[in-house]
Amino acid sequence: MTSIDTANHPLPQIHSGKMGSKPSRRMLLIGLAAVAGLAACSTVTVPTGEGAGVSSSATATLAGIRASAGLPALVPDAQLEQAALQQAGYMASRERMSHTTGWGKDFASRMKDNGVRGAAAENIAEGRFDQQKLFDIWMHSAGHRRNMLDPDFSRFGLAYVRDGRDGAIRYWSLVLGR
Repeated sequence: MTSIDTANHPLPQIHSGKMGSKPSRRMLLIGLAAVAGLAACSTVTVPTGEGAGVSSSATATLAGIRASAGLPALVPDAQLEQAALQQAGYMASRERMSHTTGWGKDFASRMKDNGVRGAAAENIAEGRFDQQKLFDIWMHSAGHRRNMLDPDFSRFGLAYVRDGRDGAIRYWSLVLGR
């Protein structure tokens, strides 16, 4: 919700046509209604670009990461990919990274809504980089690395959605699960 502080920015005077005359009550009401209408329109929808589930193209990369730690490969999972695509789309539409949504959904709620049961984790990222750089960044971050090397996980879904204003920026989400 947008509020307007008129203390330092007084509303312009509305005149009925005669110089120096006071504005009519009707004109003031019309002006206030216009300001209220503009405030109500303050919700901005940011355009989002293309999005894709890209789990299959990340299978070999994740297998290599896990093999280096003596862990089995993860299997791409359509359900987890859908949850990842949903979150990537939300982040792109808001132009910010977040594990929650504006609808009050935290990670656990989103997983439940997507039918994901059991342990799960999520890595997110935003930037002008490809998938290989994405995994390199995550491997150099203790928390993200821990998620990808968790021996309890056997499935994953990876997706991105491009920023609608700058197609070089991608919002990424990797969801891992049992």
